[in-house]
Amino acid sequence: MTLIQITTTILICCIIFIIAWERISPYRKGLPFFREGFWIDLVWYTLIQSFVLKIVIFDYIIAPVQHHISWQGFAFFKEWPVAAQVLFFLVTHDLYIYLFHRLQHSSKILWRTHEAHHSGKEVDFLAGSRSHALEIIINQTIEFAPIIILGADPAVVPIKAMLDAMFGMFIHANINVKLGRLKYIFNSPELHLWHHANYREVFHANFSTKFAMWDYLLGTVYDPGHKPGNEPENWGLYYDYPKDYFLQHAFSVKRFDEKSLLRYKWFRYYYELRPNLIKKARRLAGVEKKENTLPPEQVRRIPIEPEVVENEYQTINT
Repeated sequence: MTLIQITTTILICCIIFIIAWERISPYRKGLPFFREGFWIDLVWYTLIQSFVLKIVIFDYIIAPVQHHISWQGFAFFKEWPVAAQVLFFLVTHDLYIYLFHRLQHSSKILWRTHEAHHSGKEVDFLAGSRSHALEIIINQTIEFAPIIILGADPAVVPIKAMLDAMFGMFIHANINVKLGRLKYIFNSPELHLWHHANYREVFHANFSTKFAMWDYLLGTVYDPGHKPGNEPENWGLYYDYPKDYFLQHAFSVKRFDEKSLLRYKWFRYYYELRPNLIKKARRLAGVEKKENTLPPEQVRRIPIEPEVVENEYQTINT
């Protein structure tokens, strides 16, 4: 097996394990598997966006930079064991992510590239994939460009990408887990799920991704020892946020009221296209019966006698 096949297999096993863990020991009980936004996160963010941005980042950003810059003086990375190289880039990049993440929460402009990540009110293993395209381009370019340009072993890229995905799923997973003393080093849902709660206390706290030590060392940890509330208003953003992938990106540029746009026929057609296709697919599969689509004038009406209406009115007022 190639390294890509090995890392992919490990990642798939990790996904299955975390899904099972969420069902067995949930952090928030009653959270459905197919929760709101599940298909947007899976299809658009995890599959389509990841595939497209991988091409953009590696082929159109990193490759041209590597072609025009020679960093032969930094080839000493090749003398290190692969494990040491992976660890070095894990730690250094995680520190960068912590600092950039902290800046995003304090900058009105950069917050626009990060708010999508906080928009979900039902956080699970897949929620971590919801990130603005520009945020991914910035972070993954800074993540993988040094690995390639500084002459690290080619194996570092797929191994680190696998570990990134595993940690991303773990810290967002709806699992009830406590790391004990290890929580001072490694991040976990115990801390990071608080970061996705809609509380003032945690808006500027718990920025770490893999290593919680950054929050402890730099004084930004928030660990009250209990869970956030379980109501929708206790999670996500305090303001309305679009549910559509493209509208979420448009919202980062120009604020608008998603519901007010439904008065336009073209927008209503686009907005209802995906739900209607899903309903049609469910009907074709025999899962959902077709609704009555007869026009009002053709629907049979049963006349109601006046005394029936009067009796009903008296019952209500009694």
